[in-house]
Amino acid sequence: MGILNVTDDSFFAESRVNSRSILDLATRHVEEGAIFLDIGASSSRPGSPISDPVEEWSRLKPALDIVRRAFPSVFISIDTYHSSVARQAVDAGADLINDISAGKIDRQMFSTIAALKVPYVLMHMQGLPDSMQTKPEYKDVVYEVFHELRNTLQQLNALGVEEVIIDPGFGFGKTLEQNYQLFNKTEIFHKLKMPLLVGVSRKSMVTRLLDVKADEALNGSTVLHTIALQKGAQILRVHDVKAAMETIRVMAMLRSVQSS
Repeated sequence: MGILNVTDDSFFAESRVNSRSILDLATRHVEEGAIFLDIGASSSRPGSPISDPVEEWSRLKPALDIVRRAFPSVFISIDTYHSSVARQAVDAGADLINDISAGKIDRQMFSTIAALKVPYVLMHMQGLPDSMQTKPEYKDVVYEVFHELRNTLQQLNALGVEEVIIDPGFGFGKTLEQNYQLFNKTEIFHKLKMPLLVGVSRKSMVTRLLDVKADEALNGSTVLHTIALQKGAQILRVHDVKAAMETIRVMAMLRSVQSS
């Protein structure tokens, strides 16, 4: 899943695009092997405020139109927590919704997804983006994240939403140590019997640990992507599709010789 940020506030500058530059980055992602393109038009970095849905859609719509016309067969994911944006995006050709808030910001999101009948990325976040990194607290981060996602998945299923992708929410309301405790037990999420998405690309769990900037975090990200694949992740949400696809190919080769 290649990342496209139609904002000027994404933590990794090279993922930022506008309606004039989005086609270049989308084309690069697809040529390098992306199956999904994840387009977001509001920042979710720590400290960011809740976006205005009208303003978000005004940025998102032209970008979505360009990418949909250029790549009719690529799965387009829309990164939004607003149900109105989700509905308009699906009407305009988006294939799935990626909601960092698990329906907590907009209580109409779940019923909207059920009505739209599209896949939904269910992600864990403690708190909201503006405060999520202010002393996040857990007694047992693995237990609590797993059970919250399980309970929310049951709510979605009760509404008739069956196509759900699980995202543990690395970097969203977790300390550095909590992120690694959660990552170390990533395989627990297979118990939910849904595809598992891992999004760690160039995040603070790499940059803070290694004391590097986001544009220097590819090596650390690739290490985590390798381990995520070993733990059974089915989708990697990344800024660097070429490096991720090379990691996938290496892991696939190792698995093929192990089974031969």
